[in-house]
Amino acid sequence: MHVAHPARVFYLESMSCKAIAALFLLVTLPAVAQKKDPDVHVDVRPDVKTGIESTTQYPTIQMAMDHAPDAGTGRVYVHIYPGVYHERVIVTQNRPRMTWIGMGSTPSDVVITNSLNARTAGGTFFTETVEINGPEFEASNLTIENTAGNTGQAVAAAVRSDKAIFKHVRFLGHQDTLFADYGRQYYTACYIAGGVDFIFGNATAVFDHSELHALAPGFLTAQSRIKPTETTGYVIANSRVTTDLDPNAGSPHNTFGLGRPWRPYSRVVFLNTELPAGLDPAGWNNWSKTSNESTAYYAEFHSTGPGANPSARVPWSYQLTAAEARPFAPLNFLRGPDHWNPEREATNIP
Repeated sequence: MHVAHPARVFYLESMSCKAIAALFLLVTLPAVAQKKDPDVHVDVRPDVKTGIESTTQYPTIQMAMDHAPDAGTGRVYVHIYPGVYHERVIVTQNRPRMTWIGMGSTPSDVVITNSLNARTAGGTFFTETVEINGPEFEASNLTIENTAGNTGQAVAAAVRSDKAIFKHVRFLGHQDTLFADYGRQYYTACYIAGGVDFIFGNATAVFDHSELHALAPGFLTAQSRIKPTETTGYVIANSRVTTDLDPNAGSPHNTFGLGRPWRPYSRVVFLNTELPAGLDPAGWNNWSKTSNESTAYYAEFHSTGPGANPSARVPWSYQLTAAEARPFAPLNFLRGPDHWNPEREATNIP
C-alpha cells in the first residue's frame, strides 16, 4: 500500500477545510441583489430650440433616441409633451429599456405620424412611422399613425422587441398597421385600427382589454408562425372588435374576417372577446391555399356579441374548452422561462 507523505496529507486536509468553509459561507450568507443603475429622464417638446448639446430636452423623438444618456441597467424615461411629431423614429437594438410617456391628458394629445407607403418607400418594411428594436420597450398614452390611407402597405409601428409593453396607445393605419414581428409583446387598453391584415408578423403577442377596429373588408390578423414548434402567435383577450362596416348594406362582401395565414402555421386565439355583426360568419380564411387548413391554428373561447357564431365558423377552426384555453391566458402565453409578468409591470407604467 502506498502511504501519502504526511506534509501532503496535511496540505490536502487544509485545502478541504477551506473549501468546506467557503461553501458554508456561500450557502449561509444572504444573496446580494444586483444594484440597478439610476433611471434617466429626458423631455421631448416640439417648442425646444436646443440641439444635441442638451442632455435633458430634445425637439424630436428621434433626437432623444440618438442622444439621451445611457441608463446602463436602468431605464430611460422619455416624457413626450403634447404635439404632432412628423418624423420616422427608429429605436435601435443597443437602446434597451426605453419608456415613452405621452404627457397629454389623452393618447390623441401626442401623435407620432408619417405617410410612407410601400410604393413610395420601396417596400413594406421601409414604411414604418416607428420601428422598435430595443428590448423591454414601453410606451403609454400616445398615438402612432401612418396616414397613407388606402394606398397599399403602410405600417404605423414595427415592433421587434422582447418584453415590450404598450398601454393606452393608439395605432392608426389602413393596411399593415401594426407589424408585431418578434419577441413577447403585451398590449393593454390599446386601440388598433386598420382595414387589411392590420396586425401581422410572428411575435408572441397578447392584446388584452383592447379594441381592434376594422375600417374596411379585410382581415384583422395575418400571423406568420413558420414551424409548429414555435411558441409564437397572437392572443386577443378580454377585448372587443368594432367596425364601420354594415353587412346589410352595399356589397355582399361588406364584412371582415378574424384572420388569414401569412405563413402555414399561423396561430391566433380569441378569448372572451366581443365580436360585431360586420364579421364574416366563417371567421377565418385559408388565403387561397387549402393546405393551410391543416397547419394553421385558429381558435375562439367564449366569444360574445352578434358576431359570435361558432356553428358558422370554418370547420378547420376550433372552439376551445376552458381547459384548452388556459395555456393562452395572457400570463401563461407570455411568461417564458424568465417568468415575465407584463400585467404587473404595466401597472408601474404612468
